[in-house]
Amino acid sequence: MTKTLWVLFLVFLPFLAALVYLLTRGKGMAERAAARQQQAQEQFEGYVRSVATPADATATPADQIARAKELLDAGTIDQAEFDRLKAKALA
Repeated sequence: MTKTLWVLFLVFLPFLAALVYLLTRGKGMAERAAARQQQAQEQFEGYVRSVATPADATATPADQIARAKELLDAGTIDQAEFDRLKAKALA
């Protein structure tokens, strides 16, 4: 009988301790989890904004044409593509 009670004590006491811990600390854990989720969402939105915004969005037309000229000189684009980029920058 004593061994049976001892085994039941060992089995159910950890569950009881976990239940008490969750009841007393559960609100704080939920608040921290919500704060981490909010921070992750803000980081994700910042990343999406940085990727979605073209690099040349804030560049002046002169900067865009200079960049296109560098690409033309490097052989990355041909003259027709340079002319199209130049016209787009001046528009």
